[in-house]
Amino acid sequence: MDLELKDKIAVITGGSKGIGEAVARELAREGVHLALCARHKEEVENTARKISEEFGVQALGFACDVSRLEDIEKFVEAVKSTYPEGVDILINNAGTGSAEKIIDAPDSRWQYYWDLHVMAAVRLSRLLAPLMQKRGGGVIINNASICARQPLDYEPIYNVTKAALVMFSKCLANEFITYNIRVNCVSPGLILTPDWYKTANIVGKEKGMTPEEYLENIAKENAPIGRFATPEELAHFMVFLCSPKASYCVGSNYYVDGGWLRVTV
Repeated sequence: MDLELKDKIAVITGGSKGIGEAVARELAREGVHLALCARHKEEVENTARKISEEFGVQALGFACDVSRLEDIEKFVEAVKSTYPEGVDILINNAGTGSAEKIIDAPDSRWQYYWDLHVMAAVRLSRLLAPLMQKRGGGVIINNASICARQPLDYEPIYNVTKAALVMFSKCLANEFITYNIRVNCVSPGLILTPDWYKTANIVGKEKGMTPEEYLENIAKENAPIGRFATPEELAHFMVFLCSPKASYCVGSNYYVDGGWLRVTV
């Protein structure tokens, strides 16, 4: 299927590894030019360079902590300089898990995850919308989590901020469709990212399991499909949502979870 994405321009946060890198690679495979940001300069620049060399697209790699407004503003200026003609796609993907109890977590921890998961999407959507309007419209996808609907007890701040991101996506979709900018949200389940490997090494050791055994148990206990998804499996769906083939998809939240969600959507 031709997804009609060749020579589009996409901005992806958290683009150096995991889900962000997988989405970047699949978009590049379709001929999309990229602007990637992540916190670690060498890592994101290397990812951009490798994707550019492999797929023959232009790819900017830029160091940016999206929990910080000043970093976002610098990144947007770099995007404008690299792609003065505008952008077509924004993937608000940057984020990470947390571990705390509400009774212990200070305000600073709540503020950090609010800025990372919610305000980053607010700020980038607001700043990049004019660049999409220059192109006649665009697509924004916010990467939330199944935890926004089905919370895990060890990360209440993550659950709350991801739930806020889902509602922001709906409000943004209603407002931005008037600019021909389609907004949707994706709520993944078990995706085998570097964060899961890190958790498996720590918690698996505590439980007397290998990392592989720990991950296998998590998958079998939670997902009816019985396994984790690869980042590429999620990326395939997100790239479809970016394409004109998904032109009637507006303001929805899509669960990509192997059946983990225990209620009907």
